[in-house]
Amino acid sequence: MTERGWGRAIQIASDSAIVTPAEMIHYGVSKTALLAVSRGFAKEAAGTGVTVNSVIAGPTHTAGVEDFVYQLVDKSLPWDEAQREFMVKHRPQSLIQRLIEPEEIANMVTYLASPLASATTGGALRVDGGYVDSILP
Repeated sequence: MTERGWGRAIQIASDSAIVTPAEMIHYGVSKTALLAVSRGFAKEAAGTGVTVNSVIAGPTHTAGVEDFVYQLVDKSLPWDEAQREFMVKHRPQSLIQRLIEPEEIANMVTYLASPLASATTGGALRVDGGYVDSILP
């Protein structure tokens, strides 16, 4: 990429890099390290036309998360109600009060991978639905 003078390196991190759950310390530490490595690579690529960024994904709707949600709420609830109850009880700091859809994270990745993001590098950009209670990453 550096030889061609153009490229994009995009890492998918997690809100756990910033808000590390007590039951997932190992995961949070690995995601925090990913942010540091990404920033270091961005510095290494300075001036080459290659950008390096991380996407901090918030609570995201996946099959595994659905299973997790149904461990914490009434299994007989329809998905929309189960998701709402989970967010209110277990993720109340989310400003959108729902899980993020994978496509919403993909939208950020699409931007970062495009020529439109030529001045966006070394960043940790959040797609977290306001879950991280900070104005900075």
